[in-house]
Amino acid sequence: MNAVIATRPGTAARPAAGGPLAFEHLLLLVGGIALAIAPHLGRLPLWIAAMAVLLLSWRVWAAWRGATLPRRWLLVPLTLAIIAGVYLSHRTLFGRDAGVALLVVLLALKLLEMRALRDVVVTTVLAYFLALSAFFYSQQPSVALLSLCTVIALTTALVAINAPHLSLRKHLKTAGMLLAQGVPLMVILFFLFPRVQGPLWGLPSDAYSGRTGLSDSMSPGAISMLAHSDEIAFRVKFDGEPPPREQLYWRGPVFWAYDGRTWYAGNAPREDAYRFEPLGEPVRYTVTLEPHSRHWLFGLEMPATLPPNAYATADYQLLSRTPVHTRLRYSLTSYPAFRAIGGPGLQGLPAALALPEGYNPRARALAAEWRRAAASDAEVVQRAITHFRTGGYQYTLYPPLAGEHAVDEFLFDSRAGFCEHYAGAFVFLMRAAGVPARVVTGYQGGEVNPVDGYLTVRQADAHAWAEVWLPELGWLRVDPTAAAVPVRATGGLSAAVPAVERPQALIRLDSPWLRALRHNLEALSNYWNQWVLGYDVVRQRELFMRFGMPAPAWQDVAMTLFWTFSLAVLLLSLWLLRRARRADPVQQAWSKFCRKLRKRGVFRRPSEGPVAFAARAALARPQQAQAIVAIARLYAELRYGPHADRRGVKHLARMVQRFRP
Repeated sequence: MNAVIATRPGTAARPAAGGPLAFEHLLLLVGGIALAIAPHLGRLPLWIAAMAVLLLSWRVWAAWRGATLPRRWLLVPLTLAIIAGVYLSHRTLFGRDAGVALLVVLLALKLLEMRALRDVVVTTVLAYFLALSAFFYSQQPSVALLSLCTVIALTTALVAINAPHLSLRKHLKTAGMLLAQGVPLMVILFFLFPRVQGPLWGLPSDAYSGRTGLSDSMSPGAISMLAHSDEIAFRVKFDGEPPPREQLYWRGPVFWAYDGRTWYAGNAPREDAYRFEPLGEPVRYTVTLEPHSRHWLFGLEMPATLPPNAYATADYQLLSRTPVHTRLRYSLTSYPAFRAIGGPGLQGLPAALALPEGYNPRARALAAEWRRAAASDAEVVQRAITHFRTGGYQYTLYPPLAGEHAVDEFLFDSRAGFCEHYAGAFVFLMRAAGVPARVVTGYQGGEVNPVDGYLTVRQADAHAWAEVWLPELGWLRVDPTAAAVPVRATGGLSAAVPAVERPQALIRLDSPWLRALRHNLEALSNYWNQWVLGYDVVRQRELFMRFGMPAPAWQDVAMTLFWTFSLAVLLLSLWLLRRARRADPVQQAWSKFCRKLRKRGVFRRPSEGPVAFAARAALARPQQAQAIVAIARLYAELRYGPHADRRGVKHLARMVQRFRP
């Protein structure tokens, strides 16, 4: 088998049975592979990333120095050792992370054993798949742009390997034309190929790991950790003007049970009905929720409609029937002003009053004092709000570590905490005073992007508040954090925490131009999410309805796709044939030459090659025999020979122009 060993710069040959792989073409291939590996470097174990860089460098060095590629007796044990290392790092050889790690190192190893054109093609195809694997982690426009650059580089390398006599500029042009020819077919498939709910293939469980967001429990410090993340939780587009910021409470998980340190759902009562009385005008909006691998959906209090494939619990949680593994778009109608109907009930009353024994004696004593002095539950609630408002409490991202009596330490010692400290302490006090209460988590506020008009809610906007049950008012939202630090509800996190504690992401965006840049980039990402990644079953159905196909069956969709695709292929083929005839100056000159002879009665037969035709034409026109043979030979050399330089093409055109049969 012929070895494909790259030569030094200055040589160029095709990696087939007759020659080696040119050094500059190898650099193109290695550059494309490096681009395919680049988005994975930060996620790979350090030793795998270093091994990939070392193997790529080894291949380039061997080509530059003209060194012999390693033998199989070295590659086989090296491959086995790398596979064992991947297994030890991931404890498996299957799944997204382990699979990508294996693909990276095995692709780099493949470069060291390329010994024929077939190996070059296989290596390039593997690199294409590695570029595709970047979308397993993110589908942002930046990833799509990097993948496009990778595909262009790999296609250019493939063109250069198969046509080594052309320049790099022509290689790029050819690669661009090949990819551009696929764009119409890609667009047709994008719009007409039947959309399905979820991905076309199953992903392993590790494909959904590493996502930040609210948890199914709340303990001191849990939500304050999210304050350092500027990742987007969801975006909202209102039909009109958005409500004031202090009304933007995006409801999420509700916690009923407390074990002395952590709040969690517990055995939530189920007999209450999802009922409320609207007290104002509705707000209509559309939420684009980022994947968080949980069942929670977020909406303004209080939602009056339900998204598809979702349901509402008795404590007003919106839940999807399946985990949110992909970006989800749904529309809601909510009433910010409402009165909840239905209470804890006989079964739910113990759950809304339960407290573990032996914890926080000072908080219990304070609650008992309020209970003795108050004439109603509403007065107890008001006393608690006044206590938080006037108690000198501080809002901080770095509260002291909580001990055994976490609520007592917060209320009477440190008097400093984040929203989970305020909400948890408030609900503890209410229950200790005999007022049914629960903890609600979610997000509060959001920032309107002036570029696209969407309200952006980030993980840093995560918040916790309380709800108390008052017989005359129903479930009533109470935000003790807003009572102690009102600017948290009106100005957001950056306005509430001290300047020295402000998260780095917020500090960096103090500059107006940086803030404007982020708004534009996020608007671009949002357009991509809405119109590309968000093109789902519903939007495809809307598209068909615009063309007079209401609720089409899959057979109708398949036939539409088939005929549209066939028509596009036919039109593209005709355009390419016509362009090829117009664009080839060598063929144009030969056709002109044949037309001149045809006028003199010398016709070229369909099966006749240029040399045979010239020999017969020379006999028919002996006075022009020398010119006829010269033109035919030059045409054959330019058309079928290894080189077609610009000087030869121009010389052929001049010879045909001067030819007078």
